[in-house]
Amino acid sequence: MDEAALVANLAATLVMVGVIWFVQIVHYPLLAIVPMDSASSTALIHQRRTAYVVGLPMAVEGVSTLVLLGAAPDEVWWWMPWLGGVLLAVALGSTLLLSVPRHSEMAQNPTPKTGQALVRTNWPRTIAWSLRGVLGIIMLSQVLAA
Repeated sequence: MDEAALVANLAATLVMVGVIWFVQIVHYPLLAIVPMDSASSTALIHQRRTAYVVGLPMAVEGVSTLVLLGAAPDEVWWWMPWLGGVLLAVALGSTLLLSVPRHSEMAQNPTPKTGQALVRTNWPRTIAWSLRGVLGIIMLSQVLAA
């Protein structure tokens, strides 16, 4: 069970790594330059469609992170699942505290400044999920090397 949780965690995390880098490099910069007369509807469509893409991976990532905190494979250094949990908390906390308010602002009162703020304030999520990806690869490598 613990190895299955590790594989599920890594798979979900790597999906999120890909999504967050796409958002950071492609999508959020476009929100910063979208014409203001369509920015509100664009922001709302972005929120709805992004939820379809990230809902399942985020759920799998959350559940499998909790499983790993309670029962990581023996080959995995004990602190690694905890660091993964902290990084996930950073990613989710940044989502709630930084991204969601800016998305709301973009939907209600869009400005280029808000779009630029989305790019800047997305970096904690991008870094946290990227580090989770590296950490997951290391943990799986520990299991496979044993």
